[in-house]
Amino acid sequence: MGDGCFWSSKLLLCILILGFDMIDMTWFSALLLGAGCLALGYLIGARHSVRVFLSSRVSKDAETVVDGKSKNRGKQPLEIEKLADILEDFKMVLVVRNDLKMGKGKIAAQCSHATLGIYKKLVNRAPKSLNRWEMCGQVKVVVKIESEDDMLVLQERAKSLNLQTHITIDAGRTQIAPNSRTVMAVLGPADMVDNVTGGLKLL
Repeated sequence: MGDGCFWSSKLLLCILILGFDMIDMTWFSALLLGAGCLALGYLIGARHSVRVFLSSRVSKDAETVVDGKSKNRGKQPLEIEKLADILEDFKMVLVVRNDLKMGKGKIAAQCSHATLGIYKKLVNRAPKSLNRWEMCGQVKVVVKIESEDDMLVLQERAKSLNLQTHITIDAGRTQIAPNSRTVMAVLGPADMVDNVTGGLKLL
């Protein structure tokens, strides 16, 4: 009986010691696991932060380069932009080559090209002028001219007054020869545009 109690006590003591060891091992394992997760999270976070930092630096540098290009290579606002502050009446005139004998649909398409072409030229360099023109109802007048040479002379006259022009050049896939100058658009203060195109007849 005494030996049984002795061995029972020994067994109980071993179980308790083993239990505490298991508890200690569990806490120790949990501690190691937590420390490992913490270290892994720290590494991932640090790596992500470095990546974000580098990408932001690269984007800033890229913006700086772009800004540098825009400053160095960017075109200045057109002279017509200054007139938008003092003059209100703006118009666009479309000068159509009558000697090409284009059909009505062809003329409409070429006038559309010319309108879009001059708009794209002015949208960044003379936005106030476009706003003035739009506030005037986007006035467009279509006139005719009898030769390419006359159109080019007209363009030089417009340039001498600092008026922006755009000449549409056709690809020649349908009615006319390739690289034909078909329509010239000129946009600006109405009086100045009339000084250029006022002598032409309506189409």
